[in-house]
Amino acid sequence: MQWSGPMPKHVAFIMDGNRRFARKKKLERHDGHMQGFNKLAETLRWCKHLNIPEVTVYAFSIENFKRSKEEVDGLLDLARQKFERLLEEQENLEKHGVCIRVLGDLNMLPLDLQQVIAKAVVMTKNHNKCFLNVCFAYTSRYEITNAVREMAWGVEQGLIKASDVSEALLSECLYSNNSPNPDLLIRTSGEVRLSDFLLWQTSHSCLVFQSVLWPEYSFWNLCEAIVQYQLNHKSIQKARELHREEQALQQLEADCACIAEHLQHQGNGKPADAQRRQEALQHYTVTREERVQDFLQALKHKRDTFFTNLCSETVLT
Repeated sequence: MQWSGPMPKHVAFIMDGNRRFARKKKLERHDGHMQGFNKLAETLRWCKHLNIPEVTVYAFSIENFKRSKEEVDGLLDLARQKFERLLEEQENLEKHGVCIRVLGDLNMLPLDLQQVIAKAVVMTKNHNKCFLNVCFAYTSRYEITNAVREMAWGVEQGLIKASDVSEALLSECLYSNNSPNPDLLIRTSGEVRLSDFLLWQTSHSCLVFQSVLWPEYSFWNLCEAIVQYQLNHKSIQKARELHREEQALQQLEADCACIAEHLQHQGNGKPADAQRRQEALQHYTVTREERVQDFLQALKHKRDTFFTNLCSETVLT
Protein backbone atom coordinates (compact mmCIF):
# COMPACT_ATOMS: atom_id res chain seq x y z
CA MET A 1 0.00 0.00 0.00
CA GLN A 2 1.19 3.53 -0.83
CA TRP A 3 1.24 5.75 2.28
CA SER A 4 0.89 9.54 2.16
CA GLY A 5 3.15 10.44 5.08
CA PRO A 6 4.57 9.21 8.39
CA MET A 7 2.80 6.55 10.44
CA PRO A 8 1.07 7.78 13.64
CA LYS A 9 2.93 6.83 16.81
CA HIS A 10 -0.17 6.85 19.02
CA VAL A 11 -3.73 5.95 17.97
CA ALA A 12 -6.81 6.22 20.21
CA PHE A 13 -10.08 4.36 19.60
CA ILE A 14 -13.65 4.96 20.71
CA MET A 15 -14.86 1.41 20.06
CA ASP A 16 -18.53 2.19 19.43
CA GLY A 17 -21.27 0.00 18.01
CA ASN A 18 -21.14 -3.29 19.96
CA ARG A 19 -24.81 -3.11 21.03
CA ARG A 20 -26.03 -2.09 17.57
CA PHE A 21 -23.99 -4.94 16.10
CA ALA A 22 -25.71 -7.36 18.50
CA ARG A 23 -29.17 -6.06 17.49
CA LYS A 24 -28.25 -6.24 13.82
CA LYS A 25 -27.09 -9.88 14.17
CA LYS A 26 -29.91 -10.76 16.63
CA LEU A 27 -27.39 -11.58 19.36
CA GLU A 28 -27.42 -10.96 23.11
CA ARG A 29 -25.78 -7.67 24.16
CA HIS A 30 -23.09 -9.63 25.99
CA ASP A 31 -22.17 -11.38 22.72
CA GLY A 32 -21.86 -7.98 21.02
CA HIS A 33 -19.43 -6.82 23.71
CA MET A 34 -17.48 -10.09 23.44
CA GLN A 35 -17.13 -9.56 19.67
CA GLY A 36 -15.93 -6.03 20.45
CA PHE A 37 -13.19 -7.33 22.77
CA ASN A 38 -12.12 -9.84 20.10
CA LYS A 39 -11.95 -7.02 17.53
CA LEU A 40 -9.70 -5.04 19.88
CA ALA A 41 -7.23 -7.93 20.03
CA GLU A 42 -7.22 -8.12 16.23
CA THR A 43 -6.81 -4.34 15.87
CA LEU A 44 -3.83 -4.37 18.25
CA ARG A 45 -2.17 -6.96 16.01
CA TRP A 46 -2.74 -4.70 12.99
CA CYS A 47 -1.21 -1.75 14.86
CA LYS A 48 1.81 -3.84 15.78
CA HIS A 49 2.17 -4.91 12.13
CA LEU A 50 2.07 -1.22 11.10
CA ASN A 51 4.67 -0.26 13.75
CA ILE A 52 2.24 1.87 15.75
CA PRO A 53 3.75 1.54 19.25
CA GLU A 54 0.94 3.02 21.36
CA VAL A 55 -2.83 2.50 21.44
CA THR A 56 -5.41 3.97 23.83
CA VAL A 57 -8.94 2.55 23.99
CA TYR A 58 -12.15 3.76 25.64
CA ALA A 59 -13.17 0.49 27.29
CA PHE A 60 -15.60 1.61 29.99
CA SER A 61 -16.92 5.11 30.64
CA ILE A 62 -18.08 6.23 34.10
CA GLU A 63 -21.36 6.94 32.26
CA ASN A 64 -21.66 3.19 31.53
CA PHE A 65 -22.50 2.60 35.20
CA LYS A 66 -25.93 4.12 34.38
CA ARG A 67 -26.78 1.15 32.13
CA SER A 68 -28.79 -1.82 33.43
CA LYS A 69 -27.20 -3.83 36.26
CA GLU A 70 -27.19 -6.91 34.05
CA GLU A 71 -25.22 -5.16 31.29
CA VAL A 72 -22.78 -3.47 33.72
CA ASP A 73 -22.12 -6.76 35.54
CA GLY A 74 -21.62 -8.48 32.18
CA LEU A 75 -19.09 -5.85 31.06
CA LEU A 76 -17.18 -6.05 34.35
CA ASP A 77 -17.14 -9.88 34.18
CA LEU A 78 -15.84 -9.69 30.62
CA ALA A 79 -13.10 -7.26 31.69
CA ARG A 80 -12.20 -9.57 34.60
CA GLN A 81 -11.86 -12.53 32.22
CA LYS A 82 -9.71 -10.56 29.76
CA PHE A 83 -7.35 -9.19 32.43
CA GLU A 84 -7.01 -12.66 33.99
CA ARG A 85 -6.13 -13.97 30.53
CA LEU A 86 -3.47 -11.27 30.24
CA LEU A 87 -1.91 -12.46 33.50
CA GLU A 88 -1.62 -15.94 31.95
CA GLU A 89 0.18 -14.38 28.96
CA GLN A 90 3.07 -13.00 31.03
CA GLU A 91 5.78 -14.67 28.93
CA ASN A 92 4.25 -13.45 25.67
CA LEU A 93 3.80 -9.89 26.97
CA GLU A 94 7.42 -9.84 28.11
CA LYS A 95 8.64 -11.22 24.79
CA HIS A 96 6.86 -8.44 22.86
CA GLY A 97 7.59 -5.76 25.48
CA VAL A 98 3.91 -4.87 25.99
CA CYS A 99 3.23 -2.32 28.74
CA ILE A 100 -0.39 -2.20 29.93
CA ARG A 101 -1.69 0.92 31.65
CA VAL A 102 -5.21 1.42 32.96
CA LEU A 103 -6.45 5.02 33.10
CA GLY A 104 -9.42 5.89 35.29
CA ASP A 105 -10.68 5.72 38.88
CA LEU A 106 -10.28 2.07 39.84
CA ASN A 107 -11.95 2.74 43.20
CA MET A 108 -15.28 2.68 41.33
CA LEU A 109 -14.73 -1.00 40.45
CA PRO A 110 -15.19 -4.19 42.53
CA LEU A 111 -12.07 -4.92 44.59
CA ASP A 112 -11.28 -8.23 42.89
CA LEU A 113 -11.33 -6.53 39.47
CA GLN A 114 -9.14 -3.71 40.82
CA GLN A 115 -6.61 -6.32 41.94
CA VAL A 116 -6.52 -8.21 38.64
CA ILE A 117 -6.01 -4.90 36.80
CA ALA A 118 -3.28 -3.82 39.24
CA LYS A 119 -1.42 -7.12 38.76
CA ALA A 120 -1.45 -6.67 34.96
CA VAL A 121 -0.22 -3.06 35.31
CA VAL A 122 2.56 -3.89 37.79
CA MET A 123 3.60 -7.02 35.87
CA THR A 124 4.16 -5.07 32.63
CA LYS A 125 5.25 -1.64 33.94
CA ASN A 126 8.90 -2.04 32.87
CA HIS A 127 8.07 -3.17 29.32
CA ASN A 128 8.77 -0.48 26.74
CA LYS A 129 8.30 -1.73 23.17
CA CYS A 130 4.57 -1.10 22.84
CA PHE A 131 1.92 0.40 25.07
CA LEU A 132 -1.77 -0.32 25.57
CA ASN A 133 -3.69 2.27 27.58
CA VAL A 134 -7.11 1.02 28.67
CA CYS A 135 -9.49 3.80 29.81
CA PHE A 136 -11.70 2.10 32.38
CA ALA A 137 -14.08 3.86 34.81
CA TYR A 138 -12.98 6.96 32.91
CA THR A 139 -14.26 10.23 31.55
CA SER A 140 -12.10 13.13 30.46
CA ARG A 141 -13.81 15.69 32.68
CA TYR A 142 -13.29 13.40 35.69
CA GLU A 143 -9.62 13.02 34.71
CA ILE A 144 -9.13 16.80 34.43
CA THR A 145 -10.93 17.38 37.75
CA ASN A 146 -8.69 14.75 39.37
CA ALA A 147 -5.58 16.47 37.95
CA VAL A 148 -6.71 19.74 39.57
CA ARG A 149 -7.17 17.86 42.88
CA GLU A 150 -3.64 16.46 42.57
CA MET A 151 -2.20 19.96 42.12
CA ALA A 152 -4.22 21.20 45.10
CA TRP A 153 -2.79 18.29 47.11
CA GLY A 154 0.72 19.35 46.03
CA VAL A 155 0.10 22.90 47.24
CA GLU A 156 -1.39 21.65 50.56
CA GLN A 157 1.64 19.40 51.10
CA GLY A 158 4.00 22.33 50.44
CA LEU A 159 5.53 20.53 47.45
CA ILE A 160 4.58 23.27 44.97
CA LYS A 161 3.34 26.85 45.16
CA ALA A 162 0.01 28.03 43.78
CA SER A 163 2.01 30.08 41.26
CA ASP A 164 3.53 26.82 39.88
CA VAL A 165 0.13 25.69 38.59
CA SER A 166 0.06 25.84 34.79
CA GLU A 167 -1.39 24.16 31.73
CA ALA A 168 1.80 22.13 31.35
CA LEU A 169 1.67 20.97 34.99
CA LEU A 170 -1.97 19.94 34.66
CA SER A 171 -0.98 17.78 31.66
CA GLU A 172 1.60 16.06 33.87
CA CYS A 173 -1.10 15.30 36.48
CA LEU A 174 -3.47 13.54 34.05
CA TYR A 175 -3.82 9.74 34.10
CA SER A 176 -2.15 9.79 30.66
CA ASN A 177 0.96 11.69 31.80
CA ASN A 178 3.28 8.86 30.67
CA SER A 179 2.07 9.01 27.07
CA PRO A 180 2.46 11.46 24.20
CA ASN A 181 -0.86 12.90 23.02
CA PRO A 182 -2.61 10.77 20.38
CA ASP A 183 -1.77 11.57 16.77
CA LEU A 184 -5.01 10.03 15.57
CA LEU A 185 -8.36 9.41 17.26
CA ILE A 186 -10.83 7.06 15.57
CA ARG A 187 -14.50 6.67 16.47
CA THR A 188 -16.61 3.98 14.85
CA SER A 189 -20.40 3.51 14.39
CA GLY A 190 -21.10 6.88 12.71
CA GLU A 191 -21.33 8.95 15.90
CA VAL A 192 -19.49 12.27 15.54
CA ARG A 193 -18.75 13.23 19.15
CA LEU A 194 -15.96 12.50 21.62
CA SER A 195 -18.24 11.38 24.48
CA ASP A 196 -15.91 12.80 27.15
CA PHE A 197 -12.83 10.89 25.91
CA LEU A 198 -9.32 12.46 25.95
CA LEU A 199 -10.71 16.00 25.52
CA TRP A 200 -7.50 17.60 26.82
CA GLN A 201 -5.12 15.32 24.92
CA THR A 202 -6.74 15.48 21.45
CA SER A 203 -6.83 19.27 20.96
CA HIS A 204 -4.16 18.85 18.25
CA SER A 205 -4.98 15.34 17.01
CA CYS A 206 -6.52 14.14 13.76
CA LEU A 207 -10.11 13.06 14.45
CA VAL A 208 -11.63 10.45 12.12
CA PHE A 209 -15.26 9.33 12.40
CA GLN A 210 -16.16 6.11 10.56
CA SER A 211 -19.63 4.63 10.06
CA VAL A 212 -18.60 0.97 10.49
CA LEU A 213 -19.70 -0.75 13.72
CA TRP A 214 -16.74 -1.66 15.92
CA PRO A 215 -17.06 -5.50 15.72
CA GLU A 216 -17.05 -5.16 11.90
CA TYR A 217 -13.96 -2.94 11.82
CA SER A 218 -11.43 -4.01 9.18
CA PHE A 219 -7.75 -3.50 8.45
CA TRP A 220 -8.77 -1.32 5.51
CA ASN A 221 -10.89 0.91 7.77
CA LEU A 222 -7.76 1.44 9.86
CA CYS A 223 -5.67 2.19 6.77
CA GLU A 224 -8.26 4.73 5.60
CA ALA A 225 -8.05 6.56 8.95
CA ILE A 226 -4.24 6.52 8.87
CA VAL A 227 -4.23 8.08 5.39
CA GLN A 228 -6.53 10.85 6.71
CA TYR A 229 -3.96 11.51 9.45
CA GLN A 230 -1.10 11.51 6.94
CA LEU A 231 -2.86 14.01 4.68
CA ASN A 232 -3.26 16.35 7.68
CA HIS A 233 0.11 15.62 9.29
CA LYS A 234 1.83 18.91 8.41
CA SER A 235 -0.97 21.12 9.73
CA ILE A 236 -1.20 19.03 12.93
CA GLN A 237 2.55 19.33 13.55
CA LYS A 238 2.45 23.08 12.92
CA ALA A 239 -0.43 23.52 15.39
CA ARG A 240 1.46 21.50 18.01
CA GLU A 241 4.64 23.55 17.56
CA LEU A 242 2.71 26.82 17.88
CA HIS A 243 1.05 25.53 21.03
CA ARG A 244 4.42 24.53 22.56
CA GLU A 245 5.79 28.01 21.81
CA GLU A 246 2.70 29.62 23.33
CA GLN A 247 3.02 27.47 26.47
CA ALA A 248 6.71 28.41 26.87
CA LEU A 249 5.83 32.11 26.48
CA GLN A 250 3.04 31.85 29.05
CA GLN A 251 5.43 30.19 31.52
CA LEU A 252 8.06 32.89 30.96
CA GLU A 253 5.47 35.63 31.54
CA ALA A 254 4.26 33.91 34.73
CA ASP A 255 7.85 33.58 36.02
CA CYS A 256 8.58 37.24 35.21
CA ALA A 257 5.43 38.33 37.07
CA CYS A 258 6.48 36.33 40.17
CA ILE A 259 10.00 37.82 40.06
CA ALA A 260 8.71 41.38 39.59
CA GLU A 261 6.50 41.02 42.65
CA HIS A 262 9.34 39.47 44.70
CA LEU A 263 11.86 42.19 43.74
CA GLN A 264 9.34 44.93 44.44
CA HIS A 265 8.92 43.65 48.00
CA GLN A 266 12.68 43.33 48.46
CA GLY A 267 13.45 46.77 47.06
CA ASN A 268 10.67 48.60 48.93
CA GLY A 269 8.94 49.42 45.65
CA LYS A 270 12.11 50.57 43.81
CA PRO A 271 12.64 49.04 40.32
CA ALA A 272 15.52 46.53 40.02
CA ASP A 273 18.15 46.86 37.29
CA ALA A 274 18.07 44.54 34.25
CA GLN A 275 20.98 42.33 35.38
CA ARG A 276 19.44 41.73 38.79
CA ARG A 277 16.08 40.90 37.22
CA GLN A 278 17.73 38.42 34.83
CA GLU A 279 19.68 36.70 37.62
CA ALA A 280 16.59 36.50 39.79
CA LEU A 281 14.58 35.06 36.88
CA GLN A 282 17.17 32.35 36.21
CA HIS A 283 17.30 31.39 39.88
CA TYR A 284 13.51 31.36 40.19
CA THR A 285 13.10 29.21 37.05
CA VAL A 286 15.59 26.61 38.33
CA THR A 287 13.97 26.40 41.79
CA ARG A 288 10.45 26.22 40.28
CA GLU A 289 11.48 23.37 37.97
CA GLU A 290 13.06 21.52 40.93
CA ARG A 291 9.88 21.99 42.98
CA VAL A 292 7.70 20.72 40.15
CA GLN A 293 9.92 17.66 39.57
CA ASP A 294 9.85 16.79 43.29
CA PHE A 295 6.06 17.11 43.26
CA LEU A 296 5.73 14.89 40.17
CA GLN A 297 7.97 12.28 41.80
CA ALA A 298 5.76 12.33 44.91
CA LEU A 299 2.66 11.99 42.72
CA LYS A 300 4.21 9.05 40.83
CA HIS A 301 5.10 7.37 44.14
CA LYS A 302 1.52 7.84 45.40
CA ARG A 303 0.08 6.28 42.23
CA ASP A 304 2.61 3.42 42.12
CA THR A 305 1.92 2.65 45.79
CA PHE A 306 -1.82 2.43 45.04
CA PHE A 307 -1.18 -0.32 42.47
CA THR A 308 1.41 -2.24 44.53
CA ASN A 309 -0.84 -2.17 47.60
CA LEU A 310 -3.72 -3.57 45.53
CA CYS A 311 -1.48 -6.42 44.38
CA SER A 312 -0.68 -7.38 47.99
CA GLU A 313 -4.24 -7.15 49.37
CA THR A 314 -6.40 -10.22 49.95
CA VAL A 315 -9.98 -10.21 48.73
CA LEU A 316 -12.41 -10.83 51.59
CA THR A 317 -15.20 -13.17 50.50
